[in-house]
Amino acid sequence: MESMPESNSAWGQPESIKNKVLETGAGLTQDFGPTKRICAHLNAFHAYASEPSRYVEANHYCAHLNDEVRQCILYDSAGPNARLIGIEYMITPRLFATLPESERRLWHSHVFEVKSGMLIMPRPTGIPAAAWEVAENKEMEQVVHLYGKVYHLWQTDRGDKLPLGEPQLMTSYTEQEQLNDAVVRERDEKWGEDSGHKREVREYIEVPEVHPDADAAWKRG
Repeated sequence: MESMPESNSAWGQPESIKNKVLETGAGLTQDFGPTKRICAHLNAFHAYASEPSRYVEANHYCAHLNDEVRQCILYDSAGPNARLIGIEYMITPRLFATLPESERRLWHSHVFEVKSGMLIMPRPTGIPAAAWEVAENKEMEQVVHLYGKVYHLWQTDRGDKLPLGEPQLMTSYTEQEQLNDAVVRERDEKWGEDSGHKREVREYIEVPEVHPDADAAWKRG
């Protein structure tokens, strides 16, 4: 189930016919190889590392760079006029352990996102829910082990009409009380999902040990 396209008229002029024609021509003649590697659409919430009370819903479009590194483009919606708001890299625990302590503190875990049901892989229209649940859980079995480093370039939550200021380091959630349940319920309703059900069907996923240097934004007192 895909969300409705978001109009761009509030933060810029409508796209011209000329640009639409150019886009069509480019799509027919160019390869766009890197974007063809995208194999997963994930949806979750990010908190600002410097101000964890602020949050943003992010749609991740992720590709495998190799078996130990993923790279994701982040958008504010799944519509054709979605704004590109950030990037996220995900790496395995083995690579994470090789980083210096100062670098590890910029990365977050995905354990709570997965086990709580907050991280979802939105189901495409026409795919049976039971079949999609199997595929989604397979994805979660991998993501639960990964560490992520994410920067947002566009502070849409404060109403910015353009990507202003410096990139903002973001983090994920590690406990239930850090994000209002009503926010998650509203997201679930929009996508036709049920985080509570996902939490139940993911109980079998083992909880890996989280490195103490990760999730530093929540450990600053």
